[in-house]
Amino acid sequence: MLRAVILDTNAVARNLLTSVLNNGGHEVVGDANLAPASLARIIKLKPQIICIDIGELNEAGLTIIDQLRKDLPKALFFLVSAKIDAPTLQAAQQRGVHGFIVKPFNSVAVLSAIRNTILRIAKQQRPSESQPTTGDSVASVVRSD
Repeated sequence: MLRAVILDTNAVARNLLTSVLNNGGHEVVGDANLAPASLARIIKLKPQIICIDIGELNEAGLTIIDQLRKDLPKALFFLVSAKIDAPTLQAAQQRGVHGFIVKPFNSVAVLSAIRNTILRIAKQQRPSESQPTTGDSVASVVRSD
């Protein structure tokens, strides 16, 4: 079970995603809007998963992701949006977003996206049997399905 937080300006969306994550075995430890005070409170919770809807993809929303990534470098970030197109995917991946959750929520799709992302990252972090294990780390780009 991973600790999750949900950041969205829409309370109904936060509640729906909370239900999906809780029913999927994750612990939602907090939710908030995108106000600076809310973000500071969320950072203190040290979640392992952050589901964030920044609204329209713009520099202000991307700056929020940058700040959270700086403060929570080990957290997995999932962009939540009703509109996920190629420019959105590219901009989010450049900012370190690990996966994507599409609104309206489908519980199977949400939980699969999270599970598949975790498995993909774990697989990438394991040393390949064909490569010597020298302790060197290799940076890689994580893409979602």
